[in-house]
Amino acid sequence: MSDGAVFAKKPELALAQHRFALLNGTSEQKSAALQKILEGIKADKMIGFYNRLVAEGLLQQDAKLAKELEQASANELAELDKNIEVAKEEHGDLEQNESSIHRAVFFAQIGEEDKAQAAYEEVLQRSTTTLNQKLDIVFGKLRLALFYSNAKTIQTEVEKAHELIDKGGDWDRRNRLKAIECVWSCSQRQFKKASDLFIECLSTYSSPELMPLSEFVCHGALACAVVMPRADMKKKVIDAPEVVEVSSYIPSVDKLLRSLYDCRYADFFSALAAVETDHLCVSRYLYAHRMFYTREMRIRGYAQLLESYLSLTTKSMADSFGVTQAFIDKDLSRFIAAGRLHCVIDKVGGVVETNRPDTKNAQYQTTIKQGDILLNRIQKLSGIISI
Repeated sequence: MSDGAVFAKKPELALAQHRFALLNGTSEQKSAALQKILEGIKADKMIGFYNRLVAEGLLQQDAKLAKELEQASANELAELDKNIEVAKEEHGDLEQNESSIHRAVFFAQIGEEDKAQAAYEEVLQRSTTTLNQKLDIVFGKLRLALFYSNAKTIQTEVEKAHELIDKGGDWDRRNRLKAIECVWSCSQRQFKKASDLFIECLSTYSSPELMPLSEFVCHGALACAVVMPRADMKKKVIDAPEVVEVSSYIPSVDKLLRSLYDCRYADFFSALAAVETDHLCVSRYLYAHRMFYTREMRIRGYAQLLESYLSLTTKSMADSFGVTQAFIDKDLSRFIAAGRLHCVIDKVGGVVETNRPDTKNAQYQTTIKQGDILLNRIQKLSGIISI
């Protein structure tokens, strides 16, 4: 780049996902993940990451491989150090900073987290570092924190990135930051924020180094499914060209969205189960929220069906969702008791009766109550003034 900026694409975030699969995946997923991890370690000379996985018991010690990785990483590091010396002797500050950033990126690439963070920070604090270089250093540190799921560092670097972008960041960096925030918001169960960011950057997504478009659409669409109004979901998500383009890669997510919109509740429950197996249980960003997510989606499905009726039989409702009456009765009871569904179950008659809250009356009662409080305060104040 002409401004000396270096956009870090290391470490490979896909390897962090493969590590997650080694810990939580099925036997088939673990086998595939192990192969991908070994390929990635060898390709990027990841001696630091290799040692960490051995210490965690996820990889077996291989003295020959470790020696090869150490030698290869040492050779490349020596070459990078040489480039820095050449830049000091023959070039200006811009090139010196660029060479130093390349060195920090290499530490990130091989899995030396602490050394990478220190190297990034050293360049960041230089008075000669340009705005775009600072931005890309922050993105590099953010990527490193994402790789190791360091929540505190991620939050800090996101805030720094916003500050720098407000000072003059270009469109590409703004868009990349939105994509990162979208995915990270999913991992923090902030689905409303994630859905807003997803809609903002979907049509201009340009962060394949974060994850492929199909995976980004998967995370963003699942966030939208929880919080977005039905009409908006059809217009902004289901029919979005970018979503349609990758729908064949995420069939269970596509089926979930379309069946919910089309009120095909049996297909909706089937798709929800597939989404849990295919995506929630294998995504390191969504795994911790898999039970919450499936619960919220069931509530959304029940509420959408009940909205159309004053009452309906539990048998009819069970048939609609393709489950037993016992399951519907137990599931609805939990959500009704928690105040999440506005209905009651007539167990004797086998009927579910809706009792939607009267919002206008509630607003009226709230206004009256607040008015009484205000009048009481005025009376007390007038008594104090008269004394």
